[in-house]
Amino acid sequence: MGENDMRFLLYNIRYAAGIGRHFHLPVPYSGYFKHTNGNLKKIVDFIKLVNPDITGLIEVDSGSFRSEKNNQAAAVAWELQHDHIYQSKYSASSMARKVPLLNKQGNAILTNQEIVSQKFHYFREGVKRLVIELELADLSVFLVHLSLKFRHRQYQLQDLYTMTNNVKKPVIVAGDFNAFKGDRELQLFLAATGLKNANSNGQPSHPSRAPRRQLDYIFHSPQIQITDFQIPQIKLSDHTPLVCEFEIVSK
Repeated sequence: MGENDMRFLLYNIRYAAGIGRHFHLPVPYSGYFKHTNGNLKKIVDFIKLVNPDITGLIEVDSGSFRSEKNNQAAAVAWELQHDHIYQSKYSASSMARKVPLLNKQGNAILTNQEIVSQKFHYFREGVKRLVIELELADLSVFLVHLSLKFRHRQYQLQDLYTMTNNVKKPVIVAGDFNAFKGDRELQLFLAATGLKNANSNGQPSHPSRAPRRQLDYIFHSPQIQITDFQIPQIKLSDHTPLVCEFEIVSK
C-alpha cells in the first residue's frame, strides 16, 4: 500500500452462522439458530489479517442468543481497536423489530479513521431498509443490503441515488445488492451517479464454495482511484469478502 492508500473490506458474514452441510442439520437453515462465537473468532482472525481501515459488515447479530448476547460488530471492533457504527436493518415501524432474533439483525461499519458524522437512512420499500451513511474526513461511506425482490431493489436504487447525489465528498457505496439478474439491474444507478465498480473484471462473490455471480459490490466516485482489488476465497460465510485498496486523487 502507498503512503496515502486506504484499505476497504466488505463482508456479508451471515451472522457468523457458517456454511456447509451441518448448517442445514437437523433441518434446513437450522444453522441460523446455533451459537456462532466459534465461527466469529475465525472471521475476526481473517479481518485482522486483512487489516482494513474501513470495514462494512453485512448481516451482523447485535446480541441474540445466537451470539450469546454479544454484539458481533462490537466484538470485531474491539479486536481491531476500531470505532464501530451499528444499526438494525429494519425500520422502527417494521414488525421485524418486534420478533426475537430478527430484532438483533443489522449492519455495521468499523473504522480507524476519524468519524465526522453518521446517519441512518431507511428505504421506502422492502423489508431490509437500512442505509448507514458514515462521513469521514476525506470521504463518505454508504453501506446497504438491498431487497430480495427485484421491484423493491429498483425503488431502493432510486432512493440511494437521492441519498448520495448531494454529498460533497467522494463516496464509496458498498454492500450486498442482491442483483440476481446481473449487472443490468445497476446500469441506470451507475449512469445517474457516475460511480465506478471497484470490481472492474466482474469477479463473482457468491456462493463462497464456488462463486458464480456478483451480489456484493463496492462502488466509488471517480475521485477515488482503486489501486488493488481482491476477492479472497474464504469460506466462513456464504459470501466471499471483497477487499480493495484506494487513494483519493482529488477532493
